[in-house]
Amino acid sequence: MHPAEQSPLGKSSSYNGIYTPSLLYPISRQPIWQGLGVDPQQLPFHGVDVWNSYEVSWLTPSGKPEVAAVEFIFPVTANARIVESKSFKLYLNSFNQTVFSDRADVLRTLESDLSVTAQAPVMVRLLNMGRLQQDGIGRLPGECLDDLDVNIDVYEYTPALLQRVSGGGWARETLHSHLLKSNCPVTGQPDWGSVMISYAGPAIDKAELLRYLVSFRQHADFHEQCVERIFLDLQRVLGADCELTVYARYLRRGGLDINPWRSTRPGMPDNLRLARQ
Repeated sequence: MHPAEQSPLGKSSSYNGIYTPSLLYPISRQPIWQGLGVDPQQLPFHGVDVWNSYEVSWLTPSGKPEVAAVEFIFPVTANARIVESKSFKLYLNSFNQTVFSDRADVLRTLESDLSVTAQAPVMVRLLNMGRLQQDGIGRLPGECLDDLDVNIDVYEYTPALLQRVSGGGWARETLHSHLLKSNCPVTGQPDWGSVMISYAGPAIDKAELLRYLVSFRQHADFHEQCVERIFLDLQRVLGADCELTVYARYLRRGGLDINPWRSTRPGMPDNLRLARQ
């Protein structure tokens, strides 16, 4: 049974407009890491999951609605948990008919509830419409792989496709693709995304890298685990001493987008809202 089978995901749900923090459903990362062969006490990466919500609203003391886009930063640590996405949407919708004293009250409530559920400090930022417009549309850095002239006939996850360039020596480069697609492991719904890979190590065959990324097309996994698979597969090919960052920007569903970032170096990614987001 998948860890999310008992969650609200894939089930009919009624929306409650009154603040209900108990709607949040946590999922331990550890069983999934064990399936990937990752020791939670010795994670091979630093990481955060950047979530953005565009459907957050509440009432002011005068009864007037307010709306905001909200950025959430979930740390990836040994004991930190994932918040299941549908439960997150139900929770955010429970703000709709709830009165909060001011935006600071909303911010404190979100940070407190999510940190308790995730068992780690979650950072939250509220963006009004002016700030959202000011931030604009971003673009992934580096070379896009999507125009490569390659034949592709593998659509099931195949890590063996990854190869070094024969005699290619050492490289430092940033590559990206907008052809990432996987499926939700519970509902089977498609998850569409763009992925950036930045590395320093033995040169990777770009055509085979693109074939590898497309091989996720029928693969069933959460966003976070797809990115961790990509990171681990590349690290095996590049070697343990490589520098590596994998960052995926997934399209939103139900007003939420999820953007996992995993890296050999500590840090924080830019929250680049891409054109499809």
